[in-house]
Amino acid sequence: MPLTLPRLATIVLVSAACLAGVGCRNAAAPGAHDAASVETRAAAADAHAWKPEPGFTSLITGTDLSGWHYKGDPDLGAQTEATDGRYSAKDGMLVVNPEVPGKGPHLRQLWTIREFPSDFTLKLEFRASVNADSGIFIRGMQLQCRDYLVAGPFKDLKAYKPQDWNEIVIVVTGQRAHCTCNGEVLHAELAVPANGPIGLEADRGQMEYRRIRIAPR
Repeated sequence: MPLTLPRLATIVLVSAACLAGVGCRNAAAPGAHDAASVETRAAAADAHAWKPEPGFTSLITGTDLSGWHYKGDPDLGAQTEATDGRYSAKDGMLVVNPEVPGKGPHLRQLWTIREFPSDFTLKLEFRASVNADSGIFIRGMQLQCRDYLVAGPFKDLKAYKPQDWNEIVIVVTGQRAHCTCNGEVLHAELAVPANGPIGLEADRGQMEYRRIRIAPR
């Protein structure tokens, strides 16, 4: 069939419409970067809106590492990241990062400047990457905080949510700590020292902590 002017015009119009449709679809389809940006903005907004319940004091600012240090070193203060990169503060969280080879020891512990000799209730939320291994130190005694269903002794937990936010509640009376995860008992009476700081361990994988707060009892 000969290519007449009317037919040529039709082909051009159809081609332009197809190209426009592709362009519209490409513009509308959100990429991974867009999704990450939305999640980051949501986390920042949530962190800004959240306040500890009456009687509780937050142990983190969520914007820097003030109030925390490596033992023997000064308060990290306004730094947003530890010198070896294992701990960082962002979007209301204190993040335990995977080891950076050559930048420091494999195992790290970050401690509060404050010590807590009196009875207290400590609450926090954590989100573990797959097979992550961290820990919460209660006056120096460690409570394992991990991707519980695949790492450690608590694989039978029913309420644990993999790669999602979970709540730890630690109630210290004298030298005993009652520890739960989403209401399930991890330790009914974990022996702890009479005094000491709160600490977070960096061992394996990434662990995000938020809403770390404490109240006297």
